[in-house]
Amino acid sequence: MASNWLSIFDGGNIPLYLAPMAGFTDVAFRGICKKFGADVLVSEFVQSEPLIRDNARTWRDVDFTPAQRPMGIQIFGANADSMARAAALLEARMQPDFIDLNFGCPARKVVETNAGSSLLRDLPALEKIAKAVVAAVPDTVVTAKMRLGWGASTLVHRDVARILEDAGVRVVAVHGRTKNQGYSGVADWEKIAEVVQSVRIPVVGNGDIRDGETALRRVRESGVAGLMIGRGALGRPWVFAEIKAALRGGEKFSPPSENEIRAMIVDYAEQICATRVAGWESLSERERERQNVRWFVARLHGFTQTLTGRRKLRAALSACHTLGDVKKTLAPATISE
Repeated sequence: MASNWLSIFDGGNIPLYLAPMAGFTDVAFRGICKKFGADVLVSEFVQSEPLIRDNARTWRDVDFTPAQRPMGIQIFGANADSMARAAALLEARMQPDFIDLNFGCPARKVVETNAGSSLLRDLPALEKIAKAVVAAVPDTVVTAKMRLGWGASTLVHRDVARILEDAGVRVVAVHGRTKNQGYSGVADWEKIAEVVQSVRIPVVGNGDIRDGETALRRVRESGVAGLMIGRGALGRPWVFAEIKAALRGGEKFSPPSENEIRAMIVDYAEQICATRVAGWESLSERERERQNVRWFVARLHGFTQTLTGRRKLRAALSACHTLGDVKKTLAPATISE
């Protein structure tokens, strides 16, 4: 895949990324964020070994539509050979615009495999993985996502960024927290600015971007080439439109109305039921729909945050079993009572 999508950084543009989030950034949610202005999308992160074993569910997790380009697939793992093999398979089968290396996930199940942010304690292994993947996919851009370090006393953000640049990584996204912080505290954008000053490749800043005003301030303070929005987009995918309005000079932004949000939730539910199988092939069509609706309803808290009567609405949605139930519950006449 040609690397011409990197021109998105040219001319002072500040592209907006949707961060990879396990259990949330599925093909349906990515599509909604794209409609609201997300410029670059990344899949849920997947482990390299299941890809090599041709695990059907893992391959479904990295599926995407042509309309979602530029689109990246994020992989994690501790073994350089496995990561390289997985990347080569992805390049051949999926032709993503880029392959993203996960050096930042703090989740226990990832860290315990010596992957994700665990590699911030083993820079030689991190470097070996980055070089192996870059060599394995010469026709595809390789990017990486990282944190500041394992803990406050072991910050390695500048060193890691330089290692990645020297290995051939073309863009680095930096979450302004350490592994030990998880998602607590406040993202340190001064440290992200230090990464910007340490390398020549584009640096994408990530952490606590939830509105246009904050996004504009962080760009000015840090000098990042792009922004990555994660939790700030959950339930509020229109945050991308809000941020773009701010970056264009403070254009007035009007959030979606209640009716528009309800219609968006219904659209999301329809896409989930149409695309998500999640290993339930042996179930009847009706039971698959029930499972999909159950999965979908559990992720709606943010979407309903600004809606009138949200507590009653959430309770009603929790009782839904079918797509028809969801549509009936979200009908304007029902909610306005």
